[in-house]
Amino acid sequence: MSSPDQLNRIVEGTSIKGDVITDSNFRMDGFLEGTLRTTGKLVVGTTGRIEGEILCANADIEGEVVGNITVDGLLILKATAKVKGNIVAGKIGVENGAAFNGNCAMGGTPVETTALPKVEEESESELVY
Repeated sequence: MSSPDQLNRIVEGTSIKGDVITDSNFRMDGFLEGTLRTTGKLVVGTTGRIEGEILCANADIEGEVVGNITVDGLLILKATAKVKGNIVAGKIGVENGAAFNGNCAMGGTPVETTALPKVEEESESELVY
């Protein structure tokens, strides 16, 4: 039975090692090491940390994520968010102050997960303004 209006919540101080699969909305204020898959909305609170893959309908990230994120709809990276991994989202919003390190694709296009190419540093004399 689907329960999209229900809320699952993992509070601060709680750690989970393993995969979480739900049809409900989910709020993470604790720590998860594993995959989180929900057909509802995911909120990673300021004290929340996920190390693993995220697949969800919509998401607000305020805490920390280390891993790839796939969002069917809207992903919002709040000012306190720290994300290290690739993102695929229908739409994305990034607040001033959010930290993101990885590749991003909008509209459901898969992101190449191979190593990022090395970026050559340019001297100031080579920069064009």
